[in-house]
Amino acid sequence: MVKKQTGGWLESTKTVVYAGLIAIGIRTIAFEPFNIPSGSMIPTLLVGDYLFVSKYSYGYSRHSMPFSPNLFQGRIFGSLPARGDVAVFKLPRDNSTDYIKRIVGLPGDRVQVRGGVLHLNGQPVRRELIGPYTVEGDGPRIVVREYREFLPPQPGVEPHVHNILEMSDDQIYDNTIEFRVPEGHVFAMGDNRDNSLDSREQRNGVGFVPVENLVGRAEFIFFSVDGSARIWEFWAWPTAIRWSRLFSAVR
Repeated sequence: MVKKQTGGWLESTKTVVYAGLIAIGIRTIAFEPFNIPSGSMIPTLLVGDYLFVSKYSYGYSRHSMPFSPNLFQGRIFGSLPARGDVAVFKLPRDNSTDYIKRIVGLPGDRVQVRGGVLHLNGQPVRRELIGPYTVEGDGPRIVVREYREFLPPQPGVEPHVHNILEMSDDQIYDNTIEFRVPEGHVFAMGDNRDNSLDSREQRNGVGFVPVENLVGRAEFIFFSVDGSARIWEFWAWPTAIRWSRLFSAVR
């Protein structure tokens, strides 16, 4: 009986260890879950969204692994994002905080915002007014303007279309200098343009994002809650879940 019991404990321990290793492996090379705690990517991503990020999209760096161990520099099987990708990256200031933004500028691009309109390489990016949008779940409820933005095409990549929000066209980051994206870096912006700390803030914000800091590309939302139910209010869970967002692709 004692031998059987010991064997049972050993087998259970092995199972837990194997499961942990498999989970770490999947998290490192395939997919990693993230949740959205702030409204900088509204309307694309809402506070309370849970999504999967593909780790293989841009190759692998030390930031692909848990705790970002300093084992090597650069990327293995690396590739650049496409303009318009929603990507998770490590904040360059500390190399540990996860940020999620939209990549709008690639190495060598000239990026500027004039009167709220994004300009790439000296040309304004087309945007079309959709109408009013009510922002909820990220501080006071406010009504802003929603636009459809059309990023310019890239060779072999279809032009990217997504929605953005603007309170007005004269907020703090609606008129910037022209930034030239250095080699080995990308330029990231939030879709909630007047409520996003991103690459437009070079000193105390995000600045240019090193390609090495890219963690992966946001692929799809697997769960979403609006925050109206506390964890112990199980009777309210069904109404707190945003059912229409479940398993929707991130664009």
